[in-house]
Amino acid sequence: QVQLVESGGGLVQPGGSLRLSCAASGFTFSRYAVNWYRQAPGKERELVATLTSTTGSTNYADSVKGRFTISRDNAKNTVYLQMNALKPEDTALYYCNTNLPTPYETRKPVWGQGTQVTVSS
Repeated sequence: QVQLVESGGGLVQPGGSLRLSCAASGFTFSRYAVNWYRQAPGKERELVATLTSTTGSTNYADSVKGRFTISRDNAKNTVYLQMNALKPEDTALYYCNTNLPTPYETRKPVWGQGTQVTVSS
């Protein structure tokens, strides 16, 4: 079964750091682009970071540039989101996502359950 499982969230003080992990099973994660999204209460879902497989390029939301880093460990079939200098506005439920091929034109999105990040004093 294709599955993504996030971990690493929690409560952290402003200015602190967390590393989120997204472990994949049922497919080889390194073959696909990976996205991290977040959604805060009352706000739209936001694309935080993307890591491509074809080029290895990264892209970040303006709000997290210079503070967050997305990366892979292919041997562990896991992607990470390193979050530094956390701010209260980073508080959200964080999801990892990828899109798998199908026999049809559209792709199959795969989502994890999410991990909660709370930045508060």
